[in-house]
Amino acid sequence: MRPVPRPKNHIDSFRYAVEGIAHVYRTQRHMRFHFLLVVLVLALGLLCRFDALQMAILGMAGAIVLVAEMINTAVETVVDMITQSYHPLAKLSKDIAAGAVLVTAIAAATVGMLLFVSKLGHSYRMTPIHQDGCYEPLLTTLIVLVVLVVVIAVIIKMVGGKGTVLHGGIVSAHAAVAFAIAMIVINRVGRDAFTAVLVLALALLVAQSRVEGKVHTIQEAVFGGMLGIGITAAVYYFRIGGH
Repeated sequence: MRPVPRPKNHIDSFRYAVEGIAHVYRTQRHMRFHFLLVVLVLALGLLCRFDALQMAILGMAGAIVLVAEMINTAVETVVDMITQSYHPLAKLSKDIAAGAVLVTAIAAATVGMLLFVSKLGHSYRMTPIHQDGCYEPLLTTLIVLVVLVVVIAVIIKMVGGKGTVLHGGIVSAHAAVAFAIAMIVINRVGRDAFTAVLVLALALLVAQSRVEGKVHTIQEAVFGGMLGIGITAAVYYFRIGGH
C-alpha cells in the first residue's frame, strides 16, 4: 500500500485541503445542496441590504454547516475504510456525525430566519406591551419559542429513555409546540376571546391526534401541552414582565 503523501510546504497543504473540499462537493449530494443553499442565502442577504455584521453572522452560520458536512464525510470514510461489514459501533459513529450536521443545520436555519425576520419591519410587530412603548417582535418570538420547545421536548424524550426522538416518548413534542403557538397567539390578540378559544381548540386537536394515532398516551399529550404553556409563560415573564 502506498504511503499517504505528506505536505512538503504550505502550498501543498492548501492544495490538499482544496482537493478534500472538491471531493466532498463532487461525491456528497447533501454537500452540494448545502453549498447551493448557502450561496442563495448570502445573495438574499445582499438583496435585503444586510449590514456587515449581519452578513458575517449569516456567512459563519453557513460555513459551520459546510464544515460539519465535511467532518461527517471524513468520519464515514474512515469507518468504511476500517470495516465494510455491519457493526453497531460503526453505525453509531456515522449516526453521531450525521447528528452533528443536523444540529448545525437547525442552528443555522434558526439564525437565518431570525436575521431575515428582523428585516420585515414593523408590519409584524406586536402592540406595545409596556407603557414606555416597548415592542415584542412577534415572528422572532415565535421562531425562538418553537425551537426552544422542540429542543427541550427532545431532551426530555432522550433522558426518559422511552420511545424514540421521532416517535413516542414521555412527552408529546407536537402538543408542546401547538400549545406554545396558541399561547403566543393569545398574547397577541389580547382580549379577543373567540380567537383565544379557537387556537386552544386547534392545539387540543393536535394533542388529540397524537393520542388517536397511538403515538402518545393522554398523559404524555397533557405533559406536552403543559410543557409548551410553561415554557411560553416563562419566556414572556422573563423577557417582558420579569424584573
